[in-house]
Amino acid sequence: MNQNSPPSPPSPPPETPPPSRVPERRQRVQSAETGMVVLKGLAAIGGSASLTALAAHVGESPAKVHRYLASLMQEGLVDQDITTQRYVLGPELIRIGLAAMRQAEPIRHAEPALIRLRESLEVTCFVAVMGNRGPTIMRFEEPGLPVTVNVRAGSVMSLLWSATGRVFLGLLDEARVRQLATEELAAASDEMRALLPAADPIEVLRREVRAARCATVKDTYLRGISAVAAPVFDFTGRVCAVITALGATGGFDPAVDGKIASAVRREAHATSLRLGYVDPGG
Repeated sequence: MNQNSPPSPPSPPPETPPPSRVPERRQRVQSAETGMVVLKGLAAIGGSASLTALAAHVGESPAKVHRYLASLMQEGLVDQDITTQRYVLGPELIRIGLAAMRQAEPIRHAEPALIRLRESLEVTCFVAVMGNRGPTIMRFEEPGLPVTVNVRAGSVMSLLWSATGRVFLGLLDEARVRQLATEELAAASDEMRALLPAADPIEVLRREVRAARCATVKDTYLRGISAVAAPVFDFTGRVCAVITALGATGGFDPAVDGKIASAVRREAHATSLRLGYVDPGG
């Protein structure tokens, strides 16, 4: 090195890496999760509660719950009754709920249930709604080896002789439904009438469905075919659709407490919950 050369400038100090933001992000996520726990807790106990009751329900201290309630109130998700000091669901949450309910379309929410039933039980299944002419099939799913039946999407089912129709008849308490059932009974042949209870068949069928919360048939609507059906309820508690599974009578168990009926009821109930239904039985 040339001794007359100027000394090299000192190397710059290494850059300090920026502090990690992961803990900060995680803290925000945890705060959001706790806020949702408080909000869902308030909804679960009826949408109105004192601070003490809400804190006990979610398992947190009143002071901690109060902090989250203050934030939720700032966003309009929670309000406080000035008279009772109880916390209630706020106007912004009501708007969110209404938007969600407008999207709560029973056919769309029932589709995964139909696929699960088809694959787990290897049965034909469908979802129907109450149309102007009667229960109308909207979505139809068949297994790899389907049973030959003359019903498809768009088919209108009997109110008296099909499991699907009986669920609507028993649980949809509307004059229009009873009128359609009365007209169907009046037009039926003696052979078809013989498949129904002899005395007051419409009311007997209604009582049976209300007791079992489902309907089963064996060789009544389609010869050689058995079926089970269960109701789907919307957020108002009204029957908005019916999920049905069917199969050849020889290999299909239509018992109310059987494997197929239990699975159909379970899927119908899960679909109801996705539509905002609140089960009074928990």
